Amino acid sequence: MMNFSLFGRKLQHLCSSPYFHLNFSSFFIQLCYFMILSLFGYLGLKISKTRTHIKPNDFDLFYTSVSTSTVSSMTAVEMEVFSNSQLILMTFLMFVGGEVFTSLLELIFARFSNNNNYNNSSTSMKNSLPIKVVNDQIELGLVSIPNHHSSQDHKQVNDVNGINNNNNNVPSGTTIVSYNNNKDMLLRSNSLKYLSHVVLGYFLLLQFVGTFLVSMYMSFIPSAKQVLREKGIKTLTFSLFTIVSTFASCGYVPTNENMIVFKKNSGLLLIILPYILLGNTLYAPCLRFVIWVLEKITKREEFSYLLKNSKEIGFGHLLPPLHSWLLVATVLGFNIIQFVIFCSMEWGTQIMDGLNPYQKFVASLFQITNARHSGESVFDLSTISSAILVLFVVMIAYGNVGFSMGYSCGRQLKANGSCKDLWVGFSGKWSNKGKFILILVMFFGRLKKFNMKGGKAWDLS
Repeated sequence: MMNFSLFGRKLQHLCSSPYFHLNFSSFFIQLCYFMILSLFGYLGLKISKTRTHIKPNDFDLFYTSVSTSTVSSMTAVEMEVFSNSQLILMTFLMFVGGEVFTSLLELIFARFSNNNNYNNSSTSMKNSLPIKVVNDQIELGLVSIPNHHSSQDHKQVNDVNGINNNNNNVPSGTTIVSYNNNKDMLLRSNSLKYLSHVVLGYFLLLQFVGTFLVSMYMSFIPSAKQVLREKGIKTLTFSLFTIVSTFASCGYVPTNENMIVFKKNSGLLLIILPYILLGNTLYAPCLRFVIWVLEKITKREEFSYLLKNSKEIGFGHLLPPLHSWLLVATVLGFNIIQFVIFCSMEWGTQIMDGLNPYQKFVASLFQITNARHSGESVFDLSTISSAILVLFVVMIAYGNVGFSMGYSCGRQLKANGSCKDLWVGFSGKWSNKGKFILILVMFFGRLKKFNMKGGKAWDLS
């Protein structure tokens, strides 16, 4: 029989811990952020005019807004229904809903908290500032303390067991960190400032370069230019929308067919391909690499501090060297496995018709890379073998990818004369109740990092 008193004590201990309150508070704040963003997007889509005479119903507009804000790319409305102004609005939603942008907001809040902490310590304490850290998480922000400290650190770390008698409020397993002087706190504050500038530059520069390159390609390659002309899509809107969507790992494209219509345009696929990784799975290693380069060029103490104290900084995307290398190895390993399996099973099938070997290679690489996060497609997923679809499912869980096999009247078990083929996801034909369930999945899939032990694939501590 379950020991309910023991269970109750453990639950009480969990709920009373500072880490629980910090984690719950962060989760609630981000949930409210995405809900408000989704509501704003819905109102904007509702009051603006569509490109065609088709007017989507209110629930489908809200569903699209949630999917855009949470970068899930679940399609209930054909993309070519949306006007240029609506596409720009959706670009904004993806821009502020992506992981890099939200991580920047977290970093800004951490800086604000750290600056307040530093200002308070300067006036109220002479020599040291004790900071209580519970389960590797600081109460005032997302700061982790490593288990070991180099001789260069200007901090004194004492095990809580030696001071528990003087502080009964400190739970077991807590580490007390004392800063010897305010100079160390100032260095940490400046390092957070530099880190936020690096993230902002990384974010904006990549978006600008990608938009420029796609615009140039669409302007000078006749076959790609013709597609946009026939669909009435502006080149700049397409370029910005596609790069922002890819970098945010959303997977939306302004065309009904997604990237299928561009599967022969290998140059375009190669331009977009790096953004699938730079904005998601390889964001952390690339961020560390950029900081390393800046440290070598500028010799700034702040960059050196960031590289040597990544755990203490507490920014979830600034990983230690070994973690970064293992993440790169994981990404490359998964992609190689997918690529080999995909090509071995699909190289000579119907989906490759009309493509030369080089185009097959690039399209296959583009497709399997999208399976991890972004969800853009150069092939009709409904025509891909079941074994490959199972592989894609394994690579995504609720990863906000947005892959769908679409909806076709020709595949109905019972023919319906009123059925109309549309370029929407399968969920686009679901009832409102079914879509509401998916809305919940999109919200909590976007916030999956708050799951118990979420994001700790490599436990090297």
